[in-house]
Amino acid sequence: MMNHPLRVCYFGTYRAEYSRNQIMIEGLRRNGVEVVECRETLWRSIEDRVQVASGGWKQLTFLLRVLKTYARLLQRYRQVGDYDVLIVGYPGQLDVFLARLLAWLRRKPLVWDVFMSVYLIASERGLGQKGSLNLWLLRGLEYLACRVPDLLVQDTGEYVEWLCRTHHLKAERFRLVPTGADGRKFYPVMAKKRNEHFRVVYYGSYIHNHGVSQMIEAAHLLQSIPDIQFEFIGQGPTRADAEALAHEYGLDNVRFTDWVESAHLSAYLADADICLGAFGDTPQSLMTIQNKIYEGLAMGKAVISGDSPTVRMALTHGEHVYLCPRGDSQALADAILTLYLKPGLTEYIAAQGYQLFQERFTLEVNGACFRQHLEEVSANDNQA
Repeated sequence: MMNHPLRVCYFGTYRAEYSRNQIMIEGLRRNGVEVVECRETLWRSIEDRVQVASGGWKQLTFLLRVLKTYARLLQRYRQVGDYDVLIVGYPGQLDVFLARLLAWLRRKPLVWDVFMSVYLIASERGLGQKGSLNLWLLRGLEYLACRVPDLLVQDTGEYVEWLCRTHHLKAERFRLVPTGADGRKFYPVMAKKRNEHFRVVYYGSYIHNHGVSQMIEAAHLLQSIPDIQFEFIGQGPTRADAEALAHEYGLDNVRFTDWVESAHLSAYLADADICLGAFGDTPQSLMTIQNKIYEGLAMGKAVISGDSPTVRMALTHGEHVYLCPRGDSQALADAILTLYLKPGLTEYIAAQGYQLFQERFTLEVNGACFRQHLEEVSANDNQA
């Protein structure tokens, strides 16, 4: 045990606005950990990351940007002072190499919250043909990066298994911290229905993992019940296809809305009857429990999502969440219709899901779990 409060440095070019990083940092702070953020912006947008992963890394302008960013980061690091653990946030495939050197010079342990494989994301989003140079280099970079820290953090055991198979790692190098949800933004809000319809809501970035086309097909199958209305909130790569499909079917039970600021999203979703999770069947989708699932639980909403062993490890079908086969629009339509016709079941799932969230996936609970792992690695380092 330490005789002083744990002090950690959250280091790198991690996405400050990304929910995973915000949840991990705030969770630690709520558990008495002093978190000093040492961060610089490298990635300008999602499109910027896609362009770099697709070959933009070869351009001199990008290399100069990397050098300038890390020069500024080093200047910030000089002001951090002493700490117990150096943590690299998501994504950190580039950051861990510099972090390893800095942690070694201070003789401190290094922890990396891997969270998602950049190599897998690039592969699934078609940023290079299988065997292409870009993907080969991304895989090689991630292979090396996973060997640098003293401890790796991940959100599900299934993702750990995939990383171990892909990069030939040992499972004991990982510790788990669930994704959870940020209770500062997602919490039960008194519904103020804009109408009396049964509202089914999707919100997100329209990536293939989410299976939005399956949702549109389900809306098509349910269009004969005008009381069931669908709303799709957000922007992303498959939105144009979703809108085109809705237009082709002439769906008047579907509405598209642009992004809503996260600070206002809970109020906007307050009158949803069902929140939709993810229905894609890609490895990334099957190995994770998406943020929107936890966020729906945090808001006290009934959540319908695609079935997978990963989801069933954390949530029980018919109790905390309603699950249906992935890639099956008829099954999704049947699930929505079941909850529409059984309001008592809908209310039960919403209540049980919220109770489970409060017990296992809040900022405080996740932060306590993360803190325990950090104390473990710090104690082991002091004994070495």
